[in-house]
Amino acid sequence: MLRQSQQQRLLQKLSPQQIQLMKLLQIPTANLEERIKEELEENPALEVGGEDGPTDEYSDIDGDTDSDFDSDVDDMDVELSNDTAEKVDLDDFLRREDDDNGGDYNDGYYGDNDTEHVSAPVRVETSFHEVLLDQLGMLELDERSHTIAEQIIGSLDEDGYLRREVTALVDDLAFGRNIYTNNEEVNAIIQQIQQFDPPGVCAWTLQECLLLQLKRINPQTKPVKDAIDVIDNHFNEFIKKHYDKIQRQLGLNNEDFKEVINIIIKLNPKPGSAFAIVNKAESYIIPDFFVFNNNGKLELSLNSKNAPELRISDGYKEMMRAYDRSDKKDKRQKEALLFIKQKLDSAKWFIDAIKQRQHTLLQSMQAIIDFQTDFFLTGDETSLKPMILKDIAQITGLDVSTVSRVANSKFVQTEFGTYKLKYFFSEALQTESGEEVSTREVKNILNGIISGENKRKPHSDEKLTEMLQEKGYNIARRTVAKYREQLNIPVARLRKEL
Repeated sequence: MLRQSQQQRLLQKLSPQQIQLMKLLQIPTANLEERIKEELEENPALEVGGEDGPTDEYSDIDGDTDSDFDSDVDDMDVELSNDTAEKVDLDDFLRREDDDNGGDYNDGYYGDNDTEHVSAPVRVETSFHEVLLDQLGMLELDERSHTIAEQIIGSLDEDGYLRREVTALVDDLAFGRNIYTNNEEVNAIIQQIQQFDPPGVCAWTLQECLLLQLKRINPQTKPVKDAIDVIDNHFNEFIKKHYDKIQRQLGLNNEDFKEVINIIIKLNPKPGSAFAIVNKAESYIIPDFFVFNNNGKLELSLNSKNAPELRISDGYKEMMRAYDRSDKKDKRQKEALLFIKQKLDSAKWFIDAIKQRQHTLLQSMQAIIDFQTDFFLTGDETSLKPMILKDIAQITGLDVSTVSRVANSKFVQTEFGTYKLKYFFSEALQTESGEEVSTREVKNILNGIISGENKRKPHSDEKLTEMLQEKGYNIARRTVAKYREQLNIPVARLRKEL
């Protein structure tokens, strides 16, 4: 039985433009240039400004952003044309045809043309596998063995370890290279690759990796032989730092065993890590903001080095004007015009979105500076106030999710160094006097206590809790353990040294 009914539901939907703007907001400066290039390739109506147009590397906080967007992304309403082929309004595009600067999109945004753009240097990188393949060419191998060796090298991970079993490699060669081999032949070639540089490559485990490096040390002195014995026969006790047990079994005194430990800790547990190619945004810290102290007055600038001047294509606007002047307007021309107008709409929105991105970044960063003024003036970490995302959201009127996107992967350069924006956010901890302090201050004190401890008898978490409570910090042992882990500090047993 069919029945009609009415339902009232409250839904929140984001337009594609809003979603793209949120993605633009969280992109760091290091990746913004690549994103703009993608848009330029996809939209022919968008182009980089000419040489006579204004350019600037920085956009000041007091500069005119000329944005009609609401500062909160979640409440933003992007107005794009939905005209059909039957009704196309050209006024929005033709009203600026007499402007000398090509439209309002560039006004007050890029600044003056006094600043010269300096191209960033590009480094040339050689991958880990390329280094091994170069060494492979020095071996006198036939074509079959060379192909097997290439398969083995291609199976190494970025740390230099061989994560596939020999039987799996045999299957890979049979199905992928049409080479039928056996475990003995593959193992023989693996042993040859294990002699390559850097020492320790092509090992299956950390234990084997360290042994390969120790066996390459020349001369093989007694401490080196003892180190081989420790890794080969007492590896589990070594990684758990049961040093007393190892000393008794090997008959070594403290001085001899300390020399053995010094040899082992100089080994590289990840031989391929030196050649790892990381993401550009992670390998180069390009600050998104610059904070200057001008005689006690903090000045904020936004780095727009990777945001080239953008404008609407003159060619596409000329097409619109030609259509407007034409007396003959058939259906095909209207369809072509609708396509052009969609591209122009998209270009207009992207330019405004870039401007809105900068406006939101500046607004959020200025709020952080106002909240943490003492730190930006002195550089003293203990002067950082407890601050969470909600605090900045309330100051700026932005949504918490928007502030989170701003703080993600962004850096600010100060006279005291370059910091991640997330560095300034921390929760509050109450002291015995009732004063609220930043958890970062507690972590710094905890780190200082551990750095100054006697490494022969490191403090347990219970002892660290007592010492912090003596300093007036109300803190539980489980909280101390959490802060210690966040500082990447191991437990007391693993901090023990000879």
